[in-house]
Amino acid sequence: MIVCIAEKPSVAKDIANILGANSRHDGYIEGNGYQVTWTFGHLCTLKEPDDYLPAWKRWSLGALPMIPTRFGIKLIEDEGIKKQFAIIEKLMQNADQIVNCGDAGQEGELIQRWVMQKAGARCPVKRLWISSMTDEAIREGFNDLKEQTVYNPLYMAGLSRAIGDWILGMNATRLYTLKYGGRGQVLSIGRVQTPTLALIVNRQKEIDNFVPEPYWILSTIYRDTLFNATKGKFNTKEEGEQYLETVKDDEFTVTSVKKVKGKEMPPHLYDLTSLQVDCNKKYGMSAEMTLNIIQTLYEHKLTTYPRVDTQYLSDDIYPKCPQILKGLEGYESLVQPLQGKPLPKNKKYFDTSKVTDHHAIIPTGVPARGLTDMEKHVYNLITLRFISIFYPDCIFSTTTVMGAVKDVDFKATGKEILKQGWREVYAKEVVSEEEKEDKSDEKTLPTFVEGESGPHTPTLSEKMTTPPKYYTEATLLRAMETAGKFVDDEELRSALKENGIGRPSSRAGIIETLFKRNYIRRQRKNLLATETGIELIDIIREDLLKSCELTGIWEKKLRDIEHQKYDPAQFVTELKDQITQIVNDVLADNTPRKIDAPEEEPKSKTNKKSNSKSKEKKEESLEGKPCPVCGKGIIIKGKKAYGCSRWKEGCTFRKDFDTK
Repeated sequence: MIVCIAEKPSVAKDIANILGANSRHDGYIEGNGYQVTWTFGHLCTLKEPDDYLPAWKRWSLGALPMIPTRFGIKLIEDEGIKKQFAIIEKLMQNADQIVNCGDAGQEGELIQRWVMQKAGARCPVKRLWISSMTDEAIREGFNDLKEQTVYNPLYMAGLSRAIGDWILGMNATRLYTLKYGGRGQVLSIGRVQTPTLALIVNRQKEIDNFVPEPYWILSTIYRDTLFNATKGKFNTKEEGEQYLETVKDDEFTVTSVKKVKGKEMPPHLYDLTSLQVDCNKKYGMSAEMTLNIIQTLYEHKLTTYPRVDTQYLSDDIYPKCPQILKGLEGYESLVQPLQGKPLPKNKKYFDTSKVTDHHAIIPTGVPARGLTDMEKHVYNLITLRFISIFYPDCIFSTTTVMGAVKDVDFKATGKEILKQGWREVYAKEVVSEEEKEDKSDEKTLPTFVEGESGPHTPTLSEKMTTPPKYYTEATLLRAMETAGKFVDDEELRSALKENGIGRPSSRAGIIETLFKRNYIRRQRKNLLATETGIELIDIIREDLLKSCELTGIWEKKLRDIEHQKYDPAQFVTELKDQITQIVNDVLADNTPRKIDAPEEEPKSKTNKKSNSKSKEKKEESLEGKPCPVCGKGIIIKGKKAYGCSRWKEGCTFRKDFDTK
């Protein structure tokens, strides 16, 4: 019997259908020589400190650093998980072969390997490696199963990452909590979480400490067109007024008119981060909500694997593109101009050398029906982006008009779209305010002739320098992705250029963790650090703990482990030495600094309204989460209750609003 193990029940069902396994049992599906079972994401985790030594259960500075001689795994404490694992264990003990059908990535590899280890599986293991859940992709994957050993380096990189996070997180959190936490305050430290918090805190300090300074801009209106002096900013009003006096009584003369044609290619395809950025900008969706929705679309075979960090397609996808386009229901008017001729193939989108495990996120061509509004938004972004790469370039003309009054030069620029090209794909799309700001320079100028002159209206405008903007989820995700710019070391900057802070799939969770731990809060779209978050970053003495460099060092080594250029044992040994040094440095600090937990607001009649709002806020956090009943849909908000997006298909999840 061949046992196939997937990461979710819904994925297992799809695989079972393809394999001809139709007999349902408790915890698995059987038939045609296969038993298809599933996990619920992680069933196993690394052991807790007290699983190694009972003395480590009590938080004590004297016990630090805690470094087990050998790391082990255990089942997560949950009755449902224990029940499912018992089924998996029995199947694996009697299996002739196992097929690992976990998500094709580092985390998916780790999840299933741990389950197989815990179950004591000893039979041969094959690996299913696919980028989409369509029937065709599953069939192709089973026809090309790999030996599990091919992915051993991927597993070792994932295991090294998990052990490293345990060593740093467990020790540093206890260390800082015991040393600096006052009145019940737990101070959580993490390799990705702490540098991310530092980005927000440092930006907030820049804003708080910013002192606006005045400057003056000389401009003039000629033929209803604004021209700015090329002189730039004036630091004093007096200097600006001198120039104003010079130009106010003379005519404006056009000295040159230059038109330059240009072309703009369609934007890159989506990786996870760029999709999360656009969903936040256009629809105000959190990174976590976007990830949950795109995961649902993937599991329903509508889009390809979502947890990707490349914006390219491998060359073997190109022959499949006409069929994908043909299957896009509701997009016929956009696809029709592409039919009857070969699709263009550009290196900006098709480049096998830029693809490792998975390619960019694209639609699969399976008709998308019965989607929620949020699912439609995400699916539409992905589909329009995919269609657009086969459209012609946008052709535009940039006009630069130079003018002069006496010896003072002025300049105006404008952009005129001559041929829409790929922009036709987005003609009916609603443009967000942020996108309008990005396109503010796209104005068309009237026709000017060199040598013409006439009256004009000059003005001297006082302006103030402005502070940097607060991070939004969109800009924070970009900062996490491009964290290398915050690092001085060239080699580390290169490592971060490829990886950034954290993996694309983990960044949403990191941001949510900062919210849950009361380190940051939302103010509309802006992300602000709380007092606790600011104090935590201030109290951390080791710059490496709160800088992007630590992640840069890790990511380079983990990538080298994956490519078999670095020894995992050496990685763990170096980390043990590092945490030992951090513990010694903190223990040597004799300052009496403490961070207290925020005081709870006293409960009173006057506080009922705010308590109600707080409860409502907690309820709102359900929206966009995976459904706990079916695991296929996401939670949506109705008039009276929250429900699963798959309620039409019989899902029973419902949670009424609190109306007390």
